[in-house]
Amino acid sequence: MSNEIKRQTLAILVDNESGVLSQISRLFSRKGYNIESLAVGATEHIETSRITIEVMADDDQVRLLANQLRKLFPVHSVKLLNPEASIRRELVLYKVRTPDSAVRNEIIGIANIFRANIIDVAATSITLSVIGAESKTDAMEKLLREYEILELVRTGVIALERGQDTIKDETKEKGEFDYGKNVL
Repeated sequence: MSNEIKRQTLAILVDNESGVLSQISRLFSRKGYNIESLAVGATEHIETSRITIEVMADDDQVRLLANQLRKLFPVHSVKLLNPEASIRRELVLYKVRTPDSAVRNEIIGIANIFRANIIDVAATSITLSVIGAESKTDAMEKLLREYEILELVRTGVIALERGQDTIKDETKEKGEFDYGKNVL
C-alpha cells in the first residue's frame, strides 16, 4: 500500500435519522482529518442516506477510518471508491457580473462550451449551473475568474461505482439490510 497522501473518496450508507451526520463528522474531527468534500442525500430506500466524503489521507489512514466508521451503529456499509472505477460529479453554481451585453455574450459562450445551464439573468449578472467532474468545473471557474465572480457554491462530490457493483456489496453482515423483502 502507498503512504502517499491523496484525495480519497468514501461512500457510506447510513440510517436516515437525525444526528448521524454529526456522529460521522465528529469521527473525522477527532482523528484530525479535514473533510475536503461532503455530500449527503437520500437513497432509493427512505430508511437510508448515502454520505460521500473526501479526505486527504494515505491508504493506511483511510483504511483505518473506514474500519472505525463500520463500528458506528447507524453505519450500514463503507466503501472506498477507486477513482478509475467510479463516476464522480459535482454541481456548481456561478453568479458572474455582466456590466454590459458584450460581457454577457462572452459568459453565454463559455456556458455553451461547458454545457452549463443559464438559470438566472439580471440586469448586471448572470447565474450558471454546471454538473461535471471536478476538472470540468475547475476549468470553467478558471475562465470565469477573468470576469468578476460574485458568488460561487459547490455541492461537494457525489460518486457511484461503475458497473453493477454497489455500496451494499460491503455491508456489516450480508443480508442484514436487505430492503427488498420487508419494505412497506
